[in-house]
Amino acid sequence: MDEIGPDPVDPVDRVLARADAHSGVRVFGAAQALQDAATAASGSTGAGSGPGVDGGFDTGFDGDQWDRQERAALRRVQGLSTELEDVTEVEYRQLRLENVVLVGVHPQGATEEAENSLRELAALAETAGAVVLDGLLQRRPHPDPATYVGRGKAQELRDVVAAVGADTVIADTELAPSQRRALEDVVKVKVIDRTTVILDIFSQHAKSREGKAQVELAQLEYLLPRLRGWGESMSRQAGGQVGAGGAGMGSRGPGETKIELDRRRIRTRMALLRRQIKDFGPARAAKRAERKRHTVPSVAIAGYTNAGKSSLLNRLTSAGVLVENALFATLDATVRRSEASDGRVYTLTDTVGFVRNLPHQLVEAFRSTLEEVADADVIVHVVDAAHPDPAAQLATVRDVIGDVGGRDIPEIVVFNKADLVSDDTRLVLRGLEPESLFVSSRTGEGIDELRARIERTLPLPAVEITALVPYDRGDLVAAAHESGIIVSQSHEPGGTLLHVHVGEHLGAQLAPYRV
Repeated sequence: MDEIGPDPVDPVDRVLARADAHSGVRVFGAAQALQDAATAASGSTGAGSGPGVDGGFDTGFDGDQWDRQERAALRRVQGLSTELEDVTEVEYRQLRLENVVLVGVHPQGATEEAENSLRELAALAETAGAVVLDGLLQRRPHPDPATYVGRGKAQELRDVVAAVGADTVIADTELAPSQRRALEDVVKVKVIDRTTVILDIFSQHAKSREGKAQVELAQLEYLLPRLRGWGESMSRQAGGQVGAGGAGMGSRGPGETKIELDRRRIRTRMALLRRQIKDFGPARAAKRAERKRHTVPSVAIAGYTNAGKSSLLNRLTSAGVLVENALFATLDATVRRSEASDGRVYTLTDTVGFVRNLPHQLVEAFRSTLEEVADADVIVHVVDAAHPDPAAQLATVRDVIGDVGGRDIPEIVVFNKADLVSDDTRLVLRGLEPESLFVSSRTGEGIDELRARIERTLPLPAVEITALVPYDRGDLVAAAHESGIIVSQSHEPGGTLLHVHVGEHLGAQLAPYRV
């Protein structure tokens, strides 16, 4: 009888075995790099979770959140090699997670701030779809103009990259093109910066036409000064008789270089995107004008990314907006209707989150979306109470709000995730903002108090009028109840006597019946 050889190894088993072998690598950042274990396990993180998803809220309804299924439809495989051993690994290579090492520079006395920034960069990298293996910080007065970190630290970084098997280095700043090239020459792997990671997250999460156009515009603005070319791609394009091998009369000269051609195409595309984004503006402005005509006040929910803005909107309105424990899970503004206890209708708008060192390209590209904040009557400023540096969150968000012209709008500071902080922490946070509120999107703590504060802060309608409305004009009485504030109401023989605060449009309709 012939001897039976060993069974052939299944390719999928081999791939998964290699993934298990890589899983023991020391990881610098946890999956929620900005939070502790209690925050990550609670399900009440910056995006919260709906019923039946991750444990759910104790009370209330978080909406259906159908977008979660689409967001989770593509999962990446950790630890797969970039080298293909056979064709069965092609599909895995498409979804391979990048292994990255982080690097940052900080001056004397700013160690804690630099560590928080590096943890935030780890969370950004993981949201973009990478595995963070290690992180390095160098203390020096200013970044090295050549390689960002010093020459010796760059060589140490090269050794760390080789030891952990990383294929990308991420710098915790926006690198100049020359710095990136010089650092790549030393570490021998791809080098990107913080701005690139944020732009990548935005490109993954953009859904609407306007959002996709804004992200593409920001990416092209970032790419334009960083175009590179090698060898023949930098050579000049010949024309006329030069192309035929001669350089005689009638030659059109050398023509554009390849990199010049790429720049021209990028500028043309950017001009087209700017026109498209500008064309989206009238529709958004028309909706805002319609709300103002009917005196519907607007409340914008703004704050740091992953602070819990979408969870708070769902808690207040059961909007069903996608919530996820990830940075920049929400990009497109979401407007939902709400009603005050006195019957007035107002809108709540969930906006894109902010982050420290937010790329100016994104601020410019998303200016039309940020107009929702600038045109709001009240800003609900949401802060993560469990964040290690809430003061920096407050300063960052207020800087961006000031950049878009919203500094004079009434602000309600809300510390979310109050169920995760101690009484001592609350005292410290109260010292930062004495008039702030503590709420929890998970447990419902402080939600009623927040609603009452919003109602008190909403502006009064512009016109105060006393009118005797005939009984056949009940539509005016209903409109006054919906959009105005009723001071007094009585039924007289000639009609309904109203003393109300209403908007200018409704005030003009009530003017003929003024008494």
